[in-house]
Amino acid sequence: MIDIHSHVLYGLDDGAATLADSIAMVEMAAAAGTTDIVATPHADLNFRFQPELNRQRCDELQAAAGEKIRIHLGCDFHLSYENIQDALALPSKYTINGLNYLLVEFSDLLIPKTTGAVFTRMIESGIIPIITHPERNWLLTLRMAELENWVAEGALTQVTSQSLAGLFGSKARKFAEELMRRDMVHFIASDAHSVEERHPRLDETYALIAGRYGKERAERLLTTHPRCVIEGRPLPEKEASAPAAPRKWYQFYRRG
Repeated sequence: MIDIHSHVLYGLDDGAATLADSIAMVEMAAAAGTTDIVATPHADLNFRFQPELNRQRCDELQAAAGEKIRIHLGCDFHLSYENIQDALALPSKYTINGLNYLLVEFSDLLIPKTTGAVFTRMIESGIIPIITHPERNWLLTLRMAELENWVAEGALTQVTSQSLAGLFGSKARKFAEELMRRDMVHFIASDAHSVEERHPRLDETYALIAGRYGKERAERLLTTHPRCVIEGRPLPEKEASAPAAPRKWYQFYRRG
C-alpha cells in the first residue's frame, strides 16, 4: 500500500513532535504493509512552509527507517492567495515528489466561490489538485454539486482511511460512503499525526474496503492510484459505471 498523506516529519506542524515519534510512525506503517509514505507538512497560515527543512527532515527520517519504507515529500496545501500564486509560479515546491499532484485542504470556515477557477488554472498549468478529506469538512458536505463539478473537470479526492470506520463521527462516515457510492473517491490515505488514534496503519481500511466494495477497488484506492501520484503518471482509465441515483441529503445524517 502507498500512503499519500501523512504528518510524519517531526517539529513542522501538528503531527510528529520528535524524531522518535517520526520513526515510530513510519515503522508502524511499514509493519502494516505500507511500502511508500508521503510526508505532507502543512502549508498554511498556522505553520511556516520550509521546503529546505522539510527535505532535511525527510532525508533524516529515511536514513533512520532504512529500507523498511520509502518516504516521499509533498505538502498539505491551503488555498490562500499567496500559496496559489506561489504554486502556479513554482509548482514543484509544493507538489508530491516535485511532480504534478498537489494535496489541497479546505478551511472549515470558508470555501471561496473562485475555487473552480483556481482548480482550472492549476490543471491548465499541469498541477492536479487532490481534495483532502472532503468528508471531514462540513462545508463540503453541503456542496456536493460543486464537488462533483470539480471532479468532472479534473480534480481528485482523497478520503481519510479512518473516516470509513467512523473515527471522525457518523456524518463523516456516511458522507465518505456516499462518495464511494458515487465513485468519487480516488485515494484513501491515513492523514496520520501520531501512532495513537490518528495512526498511519492502512491494513485495516484495506480489509474494510475489500470486504465491502471488493479487493479490486481496495487495490485501486490504496496502491494503484497512489503509485501514479508518487510517479507523476495519470490515473488509469477504467470502464465507467452507471451513476447511482442520488439520495436525499437528510439520509446522510440519520443515526446508525
